[in-house]
Amino acid sequence: MIAILFVALVALSCGALAFAVLEPRLQAEKHQRNRFSQFAVTEGEAANRQLARDRLQEVAKRRRTIQASLDELDAKNRKRDKHVRKLSLERQIAQAGFHFSVRSFWLGSAGLGVVAFLVALVMGAGLLIGAGIALSAAFGLPRWILSMRRKRRQARFSDDFANAVDVIVRGIRSGLPLTDTLRIVANDTPEPVSTEFRNIIEAQQMGLGIAEAVERLYQNMPLPETNFFAIVITIQSQAGGNLAEALSNLSRVLRERKKMKAKIQAMSMEAKASGGIIGALPPIVGILVYLTAPEYISVLFSTTPGNFILAGSALWMSMGVFVMRQMINFDF
Repeated sequence: MIAILFVALVALSCGALAFAVLEPRLQAEKHQRNRFSQFAVTEGEAANRQLARDRLQEVAKRRRTIQASLDELDAKNRKRDKHVRKLSLERQIAQAGFHFSVRSFWLGSAGLGVVAFLVALVMGAGLLIGAGIALSAAFGLPRWILSMRRKRRQARFSDDFANAVDVIVRGIRSGLPLTDTLRIVANDTPEPVSTEFRNIIEAQQMGLGIAEAVERLYQNMPLPETNFFAIVITIQSQAGGNLAEALSNLSRVLRERKKMKAKIQAMSMEAKASGGIIGALPPIVGILVYLTAPEYISVLFSTTPGNFILAGSALWMSMGVFVMRQMINFDF
């Protein structure tokens, strides 16, 4: 029993001696591990901070690049808008979708004026009245037809342009290059969208860049939609980015604009109908009175005071119709 106790006491003494010798080394190793772990955490945080700093610098650099591109586009658009507002007759003919020359336009206008003058003479009008009708037919009617054709063509283009942008977005997301998607739009979309995008393809084949080629689209179709499209393509070509997402947002904006346009037209239709009725009432009443009692209203046509009254009435009616038209003609 005494031997067992002696052995246990010796073992306990040896363990205590070993603990006293090894404990400082164990504490040093533990402290070293703690220092290493703290340094690793600090190094990871520094790496994360540096990564975040690099990302912020990249975003700021990209923002400065886009802002510089926007400023450049803004200056270019001001010059371009001044040029577009001063439309030449050749540009108007091209925007209307005609393919004849300016010389042919003037020859056709002159021929129309001669025909109108001869018809007026055959109908019994005097030379002065015939000359006025001829001038109106030669200079007013062709320009009016050209303007109406331009507006109708631009309206058809605006109706189909959002669908064309959707085709481009789907093509880019499926992996096709932008040029191939433009070629698909040029081949598969209705007129006049196909013709305008075919002009873009032809401009690229002649050596122009995609930004310059799309810029010609706005010159042929001076609409806000084509201006937005040209800006998106130009910024993407200069600063990069997700073109499919940008064009998808543009398509959504174009469709919302179309909905707003239809809503404005529907809300203003009552005012337009009222203005048309008010403007048409005096001529209709005058014609009915002339048919029922010509001797009563013939004073306006056969006497000088009556002619002045008719001229003044026509002037005031024209001013009233113009004011009503400006009040219900919304620019959007």
